[in-house]
Amino acid sequence: MKIAILVEGSTEKAFKPILIEFLKRYLPQQMPKLKFVTSGAGGRIPKGNKLKRQVEKLLSGKDGYDVVIALTDVYTDTKGIRDFEDAEDAKKKMREWVGNNPNFYPHAASYEFEAWLLPFWSTIQKLAKHNKSAPSGNPEKVNHDNPPSQRIKEIFELGKSSRSYNKARDAKKILEQNDLMDAIKACSELKAFINTILSLSGGDAIP
Repeated sequence: MKIAILVEGSTEKAFKPILIEFLKRYLPQQMPKLKFVTSGAGGRIPKGNKLKRQVEKLLSGKDGYDVVIALTDVYTDTKGIRDFEDAEDAKKKMREWVGNNPNFYPHAASYEFEAWLLPFWSTIQKLAKHNKSAPSGNPEKVNHDNPPSQRIKEIFELGKSSRSYNKARDAKKILEQNDLMDAIKACSELKAFINTILSLSGGDAIP
């Protein structure tokens, strides 16, 4: 099984090695070949016909991927404009853009990748060198108004680490020091993404 995963550039650097090591535990004899693909356009997942063309190219190109998975954040840009309202809206729109393609699987981090780091707040505190308390409630409900990345940025800038949060560097450290399964249990969108890969590869889905 050859799977292309469309992601942000910084997400690739932080998440790819962690994801591969996790999958090896659950797919020891049937590990898929994973290719993380970034658009180059600010690292973001392309929209509209651009997404459709990229998916079709990956499925029909010389590398011949069996499946394309898109993993997007639910963005609010610097002008306050939202690409998507929530994860369901993001997945719906990506399906509409790509069309009826059985080899395309849209997924979204709700509301962004950093939500999947919030279950590891004690590690964030250690790296930031600050005891600011964790956001309350479901990590995937920490949304546009004060998103997870901003919460993590705040604790780093308040702390004695004397620096701000950097996804490529700090997210990887946070994930390396914890078990991804703990985030999967707390975050339904992350579980759905992982289960798509497991199911496509002949493994058992995480209940």
